Amino acid sequence: MLTLLRTLVRRIFTVLVALLLLFEEWGWVPLAALFARLARWPFWASLERRIASLPPWAALMVLLVPAVCLFPVKLLALYLLGSGQHLLGLGVLISAKLVGTAAVARLFQLTQPALMQLAWFARWYPRWTAWKDRILAQARQSAPWLAAQRVKAGVRDQLRRAKAQWRAWWRKPE
Repeated sequence: MLTLLRTLVRRIFTVLVALLLLFEEWGWVPLAALFARLARWPFWASLERRIASLPPWAALMVLLVPAVCLFPVKLLALYLLGSGQHLLGLGVLISAKLVGTAAVARLFQLTQPALMQLAWFARWYPRWTAWKDRILAQARQSAPWLAAQRVKAGVRDQLRRAKAQWRAWWRKPE
């Protein structure tokens, strides 16, 4: 019985972690690129140069700033959800997650060289990425993922056909 319960808890945990990792993976690159565009502004470019030149422990502290800053916002979202303002609470929570992911992604790009100078980080980061890649590979081979990919491909195909029909109708001589 204990083995069955342990297996069930492990699978539920794996699914939840996979969903979180899939969101992070989906948002990491485009959101980091969005934040990188801010470097066009002289002040932001200067700030990024300073962050990129930080020593390892300072870089680690800077990487934690978004989590610390967004914690009160997430508490506000939970308060709103608990007080019955579900849409507003969900909107605040999703916004905080998007901003947090974007900030951490960009900060990680800037601080990774310094972080890799920390022995424990250099040892654990490859293990983390290997574990994350295994979880994501399992998620991408699952029946729900494959079904969602088929639905996505079908919707994309229908949109392509509708766009072609609309263009044909629009250009049709009268």
